[in-house]
Amino acid sequence: MTTPKIGPSIPDTISKSSFEKRVGLDWDYHDINHNFPLHTLHGEPEYDDENHSYPPAVLRIGATTAAERARRNVNAKLANPLAGISHTILEEMGAQYARKHQVGDQEDIRAFSKGAVLAQDPSKYQTVVGLTEEEQMVLRAEDHHRWHQPPLLYIVIVVCSTCAAVQGMDETVVNGGQIFYKHQYGIGGIDLRSTWLTGLLNSAPYLCCAFLGCWLTVPFNSLFGRRGTIFLTCLFSALASFWQAFANTWWHMFIARFFLGFGIGPKSATVPIFAAETTPPRIRGALVMQWQVWTAFGLMLGYASDLCFYKVQDQAGVIGLNWRLMMASALLPALVVVVFVFMCPESPRWYMSKGRHFKAYQSMCRLRYNKIQAARDIYYMHTLLEAENDIKQDRNKFIEIIAVPRNRRAMVASELLMFLQQFCGVNIISYYSSEIFLDAGFSPISALSASLGFGLINWVFAVPAIHTIDTFGRRNLLLTTYPFLSLFLLFTGFSFWIPADSPRTGCIALGIYLFGIVYSPGQGPVPFTYSAEAYPLYVRAYGMSIATATTWFFNGVLSITWPSMQQAFKPQGAFAWYAGWNIVGFFLILTLLPETKGKTLEELDQVFSVPTNIHARYGLRQLCYFVKRYVMWRRVEAERLYEHEDTRDPDRGFDDDDDDDEKGM
Repeated sequence: MTTPKIGPSIPDTISKSSFEKRVGLDWDYHDINHNFPLHTLHGEPEYDDENHSYPPAVLRIGATTAAERARRNVNAKLANPLAGISHTILEEMGAQYARKHQVGDQEDIRAFSKGAVLAQDPSKYQTVVGLTEEEQMVLRAEDHHRWHQPPLLYIVIVVCSTCAAVQGMDETVVNGGQIFYKHQYGIGGIDLRSTWLTGLLNSAPYLCCAFLGCWLTVPFNSLFGRRGTIFLTCLFSALASFWQAFANTWWHMFIARFFLGFGIGPKSATVPIFAAETTPPRIRGALVMQWQVWTAFGLMLGYASDLCFYKVQDQAGVIGLNWRLMMASALLPALVVVVFVFMCPESPRWYMSKGRHFKAYQSMCRLRYNKIQAARDIYYMHTLLEAENDIKQDRNKFIEIIAVPRNRRAMVASELLMFLQQFCGVNIISYYSSEIFLDAGFSPISALSASLGFGLINWVFAVPAIHTIDTFGRRNLLLTTYPFLSLFLLFTGFSFWIPADSPRTGCIALGIYLFGIVYSPGQGPVPFTYSAEAYPLYVRAYGMSIATATTWFFNGVLSITWPSMQQAFKPQGAFAWYAGWNIVGFFLILTLLPETKGKTLEELDQVFSVPTNIHARYGLRQLCYFVKRYVMWRRVEAERLYEHEDTRDPDRGFDDDDDDDEKGM
């Protein structure tokens, strides 16, 4: 008989019930929709408060094993498509893959033979027969020391981190520059024309990102690969930074900064994907979130550059030399990336999406210590990409994102995070902190120094998230920090009511610094990390385009409206507006955002198969659990909505299970 395709081909002798039992598929499974049809359930299961779970769902299709697997799908247990296949069959499947795609010589074929077995469960390398002592040592080191990785992998991360620093400097050099150029351009007043034009200049690159730049991500990645896209966007950033230094009118500055968006948009979408596609699952979150850590470092460099050039005097024939040097300084890290990016290997996943399996294997070998690791990761990637290709339809990818429930849930979560990253209020401080400190009573040099302090805090307190994002989790970081973000924005805004001859400046600075301390390990690193891993590969570039376009659009909205909002609402009302959005954000995260910590990029298909209403009720129950556990101090067990499914005995395959079925076991 013919079995459904899931990754590699399976022998035709496997029985239907055994295949369902091993792989976790209902024969009525909707390949297009990535989930089970709702008509298979006899109503909605009632939640069991005592056991903190749903009771077994009753399926109409009758097969007991399919019913069990359907329940696990509803409860989002993470099935491994290779689970239950015997080692003998896996070895043959791995060798067949290597021969089919002409991946290397006999040594490489052997690596894929053993790698296919390891892909079933990398943590059980001790059970794999035939590994050399060197291979066992490498796998043991990988298992016990997750940071034991090849130097080239860290070079990739350094290049990606420098890209993030480019991003940060592009965003904050204008913080000090606008103190000077807006007066030179005749827009330094508090009238509506001046405040709106000041906001327009600040928002120009982000408007370009939202409407043009981010939508170049897909064609750039398809034509030039991940490395080529990074090269081009950093080149655009360098040229735009140099251009800004020569702008003599507000509209000339607007054009130069608008062009800067072509460097910011595709880069912000591509770099997190590149980092995610080259790193092992155990450290992916920590390494991908380096994007935010080093964006924060770039923000700090931008503030430092403003302070360094503040006292530069004008030269003959040059007016505003200080702010021109501030604006041009952002080209330096961009040039570093342009020079070194092609030292990194291309993304193996990108090669595989182009059908270049041998190049993918070569690239992965450069990013792992041993061929056995590279073969394992390439084969597992191939297995799940084959399953992904089976449900892939020849229709518009943006329609795929909206029409397929699994993709749509990922989009909702990603878009929510990108919106909230802006409306949490951080960038009103990043872009206008010097103006805010001036309004609070600081001198210009003190305002720039205070802004540098915010940049330093933002960077230093982002570093702990390298550890906590993969241990404490993405969702938990957000839920813990959102209430404090609201509190400190209110504190900052209400401090403007303190009389000027009182310690008003200190309270305002304290509120902004405390906000930075809370923002940096939570809402700072999570959105880009989450968005880069939420989408399946075949729509990932499109999903990241939407995500980055969203964040830059609302970044532009925030940038263009803040000067006028501050005049209309006064600082107290303007800060309170964004404090309110943080409260709204807390409940949206609680109900709509699934946790993605510790899951491979492909296994997230199961996480996003949970219906939104089920996850929303789960989130509200979590709030009740928190009150019972940490306020009332009652000993209650936390509910587990997601749990990893262990692989079966590796010595028992499909044929063994068929025998059990025949015996009535």
